[in-house]
Amino acid sequence: MVINTTILSWVTFIYLASSIFYIFRMVTGRAFWGPFASYIALAGLIAQSFALILRWVESYKLGIGHAPLSNLYESLIFFAWSIVLLYLIVEWRIKSRNLGAFVIPFAFLFMAYASFSPDVSSRIQPLIPALQSNWLISHVITCFIGYAAFTIACGLGFMYLLKGLGKGRGPRPFLRSLPDREILDELAYHSVVIGFIFLTLGIITGSVWAYSAWGSYWSWDPKETWSLITWLIYAAMLHSRFVRDWRGKRMAIMSIIGFASVLFTYFGVNYLPGLHSYF
Repeated sequence: MVINTTILSWVTFIYLASSIFYIFRMVTGRAFWGPFASYIALAGLIAQSFALILRWVESYKLGIGHAPLSNLYESLIFFAWSIVLLYLIVEWRIKSRNLGAFVIPFAFLFMAYASFSPDVSSRIQPLIPALQSNWLISHVITCFIGYAAFTIACGLGFMYLLKGLGKGRGPRPFLRSLPDREILDELAYHSVVIGFIFLTLGIITGSVWAYSAWGSYWSWDPKETWSLITWLIYAAMLHSRFVRDWRGKRMAIMSIIGFASVLFTYFGVNYLPGLHSYF
């Protein structure tokens, strides 16, 4: 096993430890666990960044240099990296660690799923002809930053619904530690806006890339179709917010439904024949 995959294997357990500490903080209500969770997540992010750079450098040493974004294993790693990076930025901006218990576990699960990939997937391999394009980096990065923002919106949606469980039912310490529902709703909205912008850029760059690779901007490939469906779900959310002033529980549920569509776009369509079967 090469050093980058060894580091990434350890990062999986680092994110698990961070998730546990975030959950401890939420359940016990003790702020003591929060800094541990944050610093461990940051350490995992730094180690993961180092491993990705090593993997990129190693690909050039093998004479097949390309960004580590070419298959399901590498995209899962980058997805987890994007989630942790965006979450830590949000945590720093809002000065609250409550969200970590609902977001960092997703990064752990994606890293864990990547670790079960066939051994051949974790090896650095030459790009297939369709992926040999300068559009690879811009398309994948914009899509996964969008996906990461939607992951955070989903976590906020769960927090909103969980916060509502304690309404009028007596004191529940770990629910009281969660931010007010109005704050959760506003944060989820901003996360969806960021995700929607980056998903839009991802679809645009993907269309330009598709034209250069296959001679058509749009082929109604399963992944393209479900990307459009996901885009429409979030577009409907934002439209409802602007036009009908949808807030609260409906938006929280829509955030979760939208993320389910993201997961199907990313995982589900891989079992359908199409031009994106290499993912």
